[in-house]
Amino acid sequence: MPSALITGITGQDGSYLAEFLLNKGYTVSGVVRRTSKVNDERLSHILKDIHLLDADILDQHSLIQALHQSQADEVYNLAAMSFVSTSFQQPTATGEYTGLSVTRMLEAVRYAGRPIKFYQASSSEMFGKVRAIPQNEATPFYPRSPYGVAKLYGHWITVNYRESFDLFACSGILFNHESPRRGIEFVTRKISNAVARIHLGLQPKLVLGNLDAQRDWGFAGDYVEAMWRMLQQPQPDDYVIATGETHSVREFVSAAFASVGITAWEEYVETDPRFFRPAEVDLLIGDASKARQALGWQPRVGFQELVRMMVESDVRLNAHLHDITLPRTFLA
Repeated sequence: MPSALITGITGQDGSYLAEFLLNKGYTVSGVVRRTSKVNDERLSHILKDIHLLDADILDQHSLIQALHQSQADEVYNLAAMSFVSTSFQQPTATGEYTGLSVTRMLEAVRYAGRPIKFYQASSSEMFGKVRAIPQNEATPFYPRSPYGVAKLYGHWITVNYRESFDLFACSGILFNHESPRRGIEFVTRKISNAVARIHLGLQPKLVLGNLDAQRDWGFAGDYVEAMWRMLQQPQPDDYVIATGETHSVREFVSAAFASVGITAWEEYVETDPRFFRPAEVDLLIGDASKARQALGWQPRVGFQELVRMMVESDVRLNAHLHDITLPRTFLA
């Protein structure tokens, strides 16, 4: 029975990956940082099937202990300070959690004394001010946020350890991927939750920043399969994971309101300069041809289905919180 260790297991991607690996017959362990309240809501349905280990990605010794306790064959390094806006406010902390922590995990793998396959969660934010459209594995990087810069360090240190120490280390350059489990601070979930609340009469307006920013949005549940497929290859490599379609924030908003039958969405949306980034990433669209050919991977959930999935989930959540009875169409 193969064994996997996931850092960031309590996050969106970590929870989907844990589910996926359990279904593949893995023993799954996850790193959790000791806090006064454990954030395990996304894992509540599988807590009995996984092992949570106390460790911190800023603490080298605890990572070595977690790797020893889990006896992992595969390590999926998903933990990071992952909110771009916050990275401008906390650039040093972002560098520690999102950049240098990758080196700590690689060092633990390097000195484990047995072969371990390593996956690093890289990001399309590394492309930033894009040098080519669409972006693939050969596109030059130009990050536009402390988060993007820190992710770039994590990406290149993974390449360096692969080439210097012959580690089986891969990076997945994942474009934006969303789900009902996305954190409320991310723009897609901010939109879906606000639309649900407006639909239920709980909120009058949705306030956003740049409506013209364009992203390549996919479903997180599809993307974790690509992570696993990378570590099943005979040789380690890096792969762009994306849908190959780009949509603006404006399109996301329109689709979200349409999913609850509201067409005149402009009446409910305001923009505020406070929500604009200091340095904007205007256009991201990925070319995942290499992943399709080498990994046999392709996305299953399309843009419209993803938006509808998120809004309907938030309608059910908010109705439950406020004891609102829903029509049968939202009860699935």
